[in-house]
Amino acid sequence: MATLHSLALASPVSHSLLKQPRTLSGIPAWVVHRSSNSLFIGQSLHVARSRLSPTRWNSKKYGPITMMVKPTIQFIKGTDEQTIPDVRLTKSRDGTNGVAIFRFDQPSVFDSSGEVGEITGFYMIDEEGVLQSVDVNAKFANGKPAGIEAKYVMRSPREWDRFMRFMERYSNENSLQFIKK
Repeated sequence: MATLHSLALASPVSHSLLKQPRTLSGIPAWVVHRSSNSLFIGQSLHVARSRLSPTRWNSKKYGPITMMVKPTIQFIKGTDEQTIPDVRLTKSRDGTNGVAIFRFDQPSVFDSSGEVGEITGFYMIDEEGVLQSVDVNAKFANGKPAGIEAKYVMRSPREWDRFMRFMERYSNENSLQFIKK
């Protein structure tokens, strides 16, 4: 049988440790805590407040914080598109520019656009930021929306590389495969 051990800093449990035996440094000794309502067995630790002034965060010393974001596509900001597109890529022979054409059949944005708002563009979002385009066209069949075609143009090798990083993340998240024709 496995047990879960935890260190709780300044938790409600640790406040009850003020009367526990203390070490020479003044910090309470380790105590094993078992709740009567749970099978959880954990270790609690109470850390005394520092009498020194609070330390300031030095962003130059520690660098930027990277947040992991699930790669998504949106047509309305804040509303993820659930339909997985068919993506066609073209690249110039010299590699200086390229075009990605995304085709969505029956995209979920048509279901929610009346409630959430209008389509404002094509947004590809990942941990590096947002790639966007306004070249978005809706396809209609018998007067009803049937699909969306969005075009993203890359005008430099740097933009191509950035797009490919997004597509690698997006394809890994959605189990897509690259097929060269």
